Amino acid sequence: MWLKPDEILLKNAFKLWVTEKDNEYFVLQRRRGYGEGGGGLTGLLVGTLDTVLDSTSKVAPYRILHHTPDSQVYWSVACGVTREEIFQHWEWLQQNIMRTLSVFDSSEDITSFVQGKIRGLIAEEGKTSLVLEDDPEKFREALLRFEKWFEIPTEEKLVTYYSCSYWKGKVPCQGWLYLSTNFLCFYSYFLGAEVKLVISWEEIWRLEKTSNVILTESIHVLAHGEDHYFSMLLHLNETFSIMEQLADYSIKRLFDKEAFEREPALSDPLQITKRGLEAHAKSQQFRTFFRLPKEENLLEVHEGFLWVPFSHFNTLGKICLSENYLCFASQDGSQCHIIIPMREVVNVEKPDSGSRALTVFVRGKKALRFSEVRDFQRLANTIRSRCGISASPQHSASPEDNPDDVTLMVGQKDSSKAVSTEALMTVFHPQDVENLDPKMLKEKMKEQSWDIHFSEYGRGTSMFFTRKTRDLIVRGVPESLRGELWMLFSGAVNDMATHPGYYTELVELSLGTSTLATDEIERDLHRSLPEHPAFQSDTGISALRRVLTAYAYRNPKIGYCQAMNILTSVLLLYAKEEEAFWLLVAVCERMLPDYFNRRIIGALVDQAVFEDLIRENLPQLVEHMTDLSFFSSVSLSWFLTLFISVLPIESAVNVVDCFFFDGIKSILQLGLAVLDYNMDALISCSDDAEAVTILNKFFDSVTNRDSPLPPTVQQALVSNNGKASHVGVDISELIREAYEKYGSIRSEEVESSRKRNKLYVIQTLEDTTKQNVIRVVSQDVRFNITQLDELYNLFKRQHFLSCYWTMKSPALLHHDPSLAYLEQYQLGFQQFSELFSLLEPWAFCTYKSNLSLWVFRLIDENQDGLINFKEFCCALDTLYSSSFTNKLKFLFKLHLPPDGVIKKSPERGRGRIDLQAYLKQWQNEILKKEETIKDLPRINQTQFIQFSKTLYNIFHGAPEEESLYRAVAHVTSLLLRMEEVGRRLQEPSSPSESEKAAGTSPAEDSSTEQGPVTPESCDTSSSHNSQDAGSELSDTEWSFSFEQVLASLLNEPTIVDFFDRPLNIQTKLGLTNVFCSQSR
Repeated sequence: MWLKPDEILLKNAFKLWVTEKDNEYFVLQRRRGYGEGGGGLTGLLVGTLDTVLDSTSKVAPYRILHHTPDSQVYWSVACGVTREEIFQHWEWLQQNIMRTLSVFDSSEDITSFVQGKIRGLIAEEGKTSLVLEDDPEKFREALLRFEKWFEIPTEEKLVTYYSCSYWKGKVPCQGWLYLSTNFLCFYSYFLGAEVKLVISWEEIWRLEKTSNVILTESIHVLAHGEDHYFSMLLHLNETFSIMEQLADYSIKRLFDKEAFEREPALSDPLQITKRGLEAHAKSQQFRTFFRLPKEENLLEVHEGFLWVPFSHFNTLGKICLSENYLCFASQDGSQCHIIIPMREVVNVEKPDSGSRALTVFVRGKKALRFSEVRDFQRLANTIRSRCGISASPQHSASPEDNPDDVTLMVGQKDSSKAVSTEALMTVFHPQDVENLDPKMLKEKMKEQSWDIHFSEYGRGTSMFFTRKTRDLIVRGVPESLRGELWMLFSGAVNDMATHPGYYTELVELSLGTSTLATDEIERDLHRSLPEHPAFQSDTGISALRRVLTAYAYRNPKIGYCQAMNILTSVLLLYAKEEEAFWLLVAVCERMLPDYFNRRIIGALVDQAVFEDLIRENLPQLVEHMTDLSFFSSVSLSWFLTLFISVLPIESAVNVVDCFFFDGIKSILQLGLAVLDYNMDALISCSDDAEAVTILNKFFDSVTNRDSPLPPTVQQALVSNNGKASHVGVDISELIREAYEKYGSIRSEEVESSRKRNKLYVIQTLEDTTKQNVIRVVSQDVRFNITQLDELYNLFKRQHFLSCYWTMKSPALLHHDPSLAYLEQYQLGFQQFSELFSLLEPWAFCTYKSNLSLWVFRLIDENQDGLINFKEFCCALDTLYSSSFTNKLKFLFKLHLPPDGVIKKSPERGRGRIDLQAYLKQWQNEILKKEETIKDLPRINQTQFIQFSKTLYNIFHGAPEEESLYRAVAHVTSLLLRMEEVGRRLQEPSSPSESEKAAGTSPAEDSSTEQGPVTPESCDTSSSHNSQDAGSELSDTEWSFSFEQVLASLLNEPTIVDFFDRPLNIQTKLGLTNVFCSQSR
């Protein structure tokens, strides 16, 4: 490998290098302790020194130095792992450089020429692969060590590396941590003791920062039930962040493919870099904080001051730009931020260059003044260019009288008459302006408070978000403003504004379709707020159907999930139909990621976060109830429906107000407040059922004293079983208490806890899947549970090996977490062939051989080109534990031609499913009868020769190999004689037919007269592919039925004893585990 020329003052410092070749300008050296005569104490000391100092010499013990006769300075120009590699570089220098150097007059010119030439070679080599790395030169050296030490395939992408200590027991090992796309690796070498660790990201259960008495700060990794600790990291937070992202990346790509497809920046595992991961993390944090669409990426960040009109002072903060948004967030504790869509920007002006300020004019005669921006010129140019790109016709000719209303309505420009344009609450409960009862007066006061807020902080997309905004939210949002504020706080207003006519188009495309999702939607329509007048009429039901069906059509990966109907019903009460659709998009795809899918992973993760918060904030409850899983099961509906399913509707909407402003943090806070309020009762309860009753009674007692809704609407969701035993609790007071006691919980901490717990939740689900698969498969095979567990781990690992370095492997493309347990992990032919060749008992089926392909075709029952775990185990079970007849039948069927082409199973997990195809497939499986030996077709000449060869391969290496060969030869000879006799007995009497029968080819005559089939004769016939031979036999070709073959082989005790001999798969499992660990 060519190296960036680096100055070395002493060519033989400490006598660590031995010169092997030299000339006037170059020296080739070998590291002492390596190669011939290496080892001993010198080798141990040198190896330890190289590892601790991160010397390339540890993996590249050869180097070439450049020098000039009149200089004492040497320059390293190349290194090599082997003598062959370094000698290739040496020869290149001799042929291409040495002749040219004679034309230079001075040593400086010679050195400059050599350095320039070497840098050119390095640049040419790294033009494609290392262009995105921060320091390509050092990265090349690290990559060399990574490939040498861990022997991982060259396709694996090294992301970054760090110096650290790995704790092996209570002893720290100083070495190097390498983080790649699929693996976490560590290497250490100290006085001959080598420590090498390789962990796949998908094997990790826990990844967290910890500290204790011995380790002040370290990174804890739990994998395979073992704890690993890494400390003494110079950049611990950066290291942990990269590890967290790589683990999350692996989880999404390998386990949760539907979430991964929404991450185009990470689509290619071979192009992941440290810089790319850091940029992706920043963009993700940026989108989450400002509630922006998933397509937005953080492009620029500037620090500066923003003039805040309501406070009359400049506030320090960060100016963030994406493709379509200009955002600002304060850093002085004022919790002020603002989001400006580029489509709303009218102009950008720079008052003067000396002030480093600029003014951004927004539609509606508003202006934002930024000052003390270091690179204000670049910021101004970027905003101008972005506004030009994102300008659209509907924005260029907007009226100036009320621009915010235009923004909210832009999505309804081409609304169909079938789409409702009014919120259901407006239709079914119009406000009585002349009503002056106390509740309506309080409602008017709330509206006035918000009007004052709008006059000070702005209204619509360019409104300032501050602490005062949160205070107003906690007190309760007026009924008339709820839909508008939900749209604004969730970011759905921007989605709708940038997709005019999208919802109407979806409605037209989706209505009338028949899928599993639409069937489930129809089933649940009348279960959604059934006691509310809006959903006792066709108006509400039809709007709910359109929104849910349109979303299922938009996002078939989610389709429809229970709880979506309840949430959407509430959204439709306060938002127009199209707005409700975009609110649902914001909730499902941004605010509650992975909640609404088959495995509700997001909800399970937040339950784990909730348990962590209970431990931190409610220690008294934890002491009494050590098993917190009870709270997870109880709180599932809280998270999935945002408390709508447990609280009265007039109280639940206040919770939804807080959710759209503060996200999941508000739900966690309220959950803690509920448990805190019922602390004494929960501590005194004797069992879980009593605790559930206590919480249900509490929720029944929650009221909203300020709600202006009529009695026909209030308490719609709560069963009226008489008076609750609890004293009434006002929802506003409960929310205020939640914010006062638990408002210190930061959104960043919640997101960090989500990432930490997601690994554990995913692995727990995977473990449950494994147990279910093993339970099902164990009923059909004779392997014990331990053996099936090992087989499953090997099978799953083999599945992942096909996914590590490509996104187009058949197994990964067909992987769908929503499928049945047995179908989640499958192997294509290449992966199957490799694993089966390691596990089958007789070593007759080599990797990628024709026989492997025939086994694959035979056990692929549904002929989809993939093998699931049950099919794999049943095949192995037949070979290891089945009877002589079944083993022989399996081998016999291998040599029969395939009965069809590969066909695909009905598409599953995609939202649009052919139900008829499913029903037909299930009917075929039900009617499928047990196959008998009489059902098997006859085997022809070429196939029988190949069958005999397979038997010889199976017997090869057996102690009684010679007697088994003789037995097979005797059987084949007997069968051939029987067939010849049978054919002569059936010989036709007419001359023409006799001639036709006698007209056999020479090859056929020789095959019938050559006697028994031997290993040598099988080898000569091996070029004939029995699978490709036609199934139609000519009149002169002999063939055998399975019954004939079985009867003949049963007369050979040696063969029967061989196949009836008990076989144990445990030895093969151990060898396969060792092989897979080494190959990985």
